This record gives sequence, structure tokens and C-alpha cells, in this order.
Amino acid sequence: MKNLLYKYFTSADVERLFSLYPIKNSIVSSVANMDAAVVNTLNRLSEHFILFDYKTPLPIANRYETPDTLGQDRIASAVGAAYLCPNKNLLIVDAGSAITYDFFSSEQGFLGGNIAPGIKMRLTVLNQMTKKLPLVEVEQNALTPLFGKNTKEAIAAGVVRGVVFEVKGYMRTLSEQGTDFVAFATGGHAPYILNGVKDGMRHEPHLVLIGLNRILEYNIVEH
Repeated sequence: MKNLLYKYFTSADVERLFSLYPIKNSIVSSVANMDAAVVNTLNRLSEHFILFDYKTPLPIANRYETPDTLGQDRIASAVGAAYLCPNKNLLIVDAGSAITYDFFSSEQGFLGGNIAPGIKMRLTVLNQMTKKLPLVEVEQNALTPLFGKNTKEAIAAGVVRGVVFEVKGYMRTLSEQGTDFVAFATGGHAPYILNGVKDGMRHEPHLVLIGLNRILEYNIVEH
């Protein structure tokens, strides 16, 4: 990347980064409240600074009916995927606290997607919403059985396999509709999915950052 982008930092971190690296431009994206001191420092030190929101010009068309409620990470991922695979239809699976399934059309732009509970959320809810089911931890690289032979295995397999089958279902449905597409997996829990979906998915853990960098460059150079 030509511009350094960081997810978590303080105002002091910003000052230190600008003193160590030839940073000229910056972009901030957050689904939570941003530290005003960080924003002010970035704005002061940057030649070009963008506080990313739904009004920020994008290099792709956004067909979402309520862009003000669309997660910035979702649209940034779409921008990143479209940058990496131009002129392609895209299925973007972002596995984090929630799992989002978004579709980008090469002809129409970002068309929207779906939001589902994430893996750890499902494990937690099974424990909290029942009287006897334990809270189960699942290693990202562990292979879950098709059917569990005990309660912990049953929970782990039910949740992880369920998500994998969910992903495969989206991919199969798009294929059955005759849609040629590239599927991306991103987010901290993407390895859970990639263990089960062996072929047909491209793993890009930094897809949001790639998209934000593209948005920054688009606003500086092209817009």
C-alpha cells in the first residue's frame, strides 16, 4: 500500500508514525466512536485526510437502499475486492463478530447482502440460551467432525459446519443461477470457513484495508 492505514492507534501513535514514515495521506473508518484527538492529529498532519462515511465518494456504484446504515467495513471490502478483481462479479464473506455475505455486480456495482451471527456469537448463544449446553471454544485450524460424538463436539461441529454449509449454499445458489463470480473470504474468523471450503474461495485478510486505501487514492487522484 502507498498509504499506511492502521486499525487501532492513539494520538501519540499517530505522531510517532508520521515521524518515522513518509506518510502524506490518511483515512479513518470506524463503526464505533472515534477518539477526537486521533482524528484531529491525523487531519493536522495529513496533506489529505478523509473521515470515511456514507457521503464519501466511492470508485464503485453503491446500490444499497440505505447507505447511511451500511457498515463501512462492508462497502470497503467490496471496493477492495473490486480493485483486486476488476470486471468480476464478487461474493464477499466477512467472518467476524457477525458474518456478512455481500454481492458486487461487475455491471451494477454493490447490490447489498445479508448479515448472520458469527461463529463465536453462535457458540455463546447456545450456552446462554440453554440450561445445560456448555460454552465451547473452537480452534480456527481444528477440523470439526461431520457429526459430534459428544456434546462439545456436537456443538463445535453444528456451529462450524453450519457456517461452512451456509457459505457453500450461497456459492451453490449463485452458480445455479448462472452467475460467474469470485468468492472472497476475509475477517478474523475466515480460517474456520476456509477449512471447510477447500476450493473456490480467495483468502484476503486485509480486504477492508485494501478497500480503504483504494477509496483514499480515488478521492485524492481521481475524484
